[in-house]
Amino acid sequence: MSDLQSLYQQVILDHAREKHGFGLTGDETSSSHQYNPTCGDEVTLGVHVSQGRIASLSWEGHGCSISTASASLLSDLVHDADPATVSAAVASFRELMQSKGAQEGDEEVLGDAVALAGVSRYITRIKCAMLPWVALEDALARSGL
Repeated sequence: MSDLQSLYQQVILDHAREKHGFGLTGDETSSSHQYNPTCGDEVTLGVHVSQGRIASLSWEGHGCSISTASASLLSDLVHDADPATVSAAVASFRELMQSKGAQEGDEEVLGDAVALAGVSRYITRIKCAMLPWVALEDALARSGL
C-alpha cells in the first residue's frame, strides 16, 4: 500500500470514529432520510440554510465506516458554503465515484473527501460513499436552495 493510500485509509477511519456533524440539531431547514438496502446503511441528513448558504449540516445514521466517514467529510466540506460550491462538489464527487478508480479527485473542490477516491474501484461500496451526498441533494431540493 502506498503512503498516500495509507493516509487516505487513516482519514476514513478517523472520520468514521470521530463523526463530524453527527447529531441532528432540531433546527434544520430541511432534511432527508436515505437508506441503502444493499448493505443496510442509513442516514438522516439535515441542513440549516441561512442567507442563501448552508450554515451547517448535521446527520445521524449507522452503517459501514465508508458511509459514516463520507457523511463526516461532507459535513466539513459544505459548512458555510453557497449553493454553487455545493453543487460543484456533489457533481465532482459523483464523477469520482463513477470513475472506477481512474480519477484521484480534485482536492480544491472536494477537500479531504478525496480520501474516498479508492472506493470507486469497488462497485458495491460506491452506494455507501454516495448515500450522504444523495441525502444532501434531496435536502437542498426540499429547502428550495
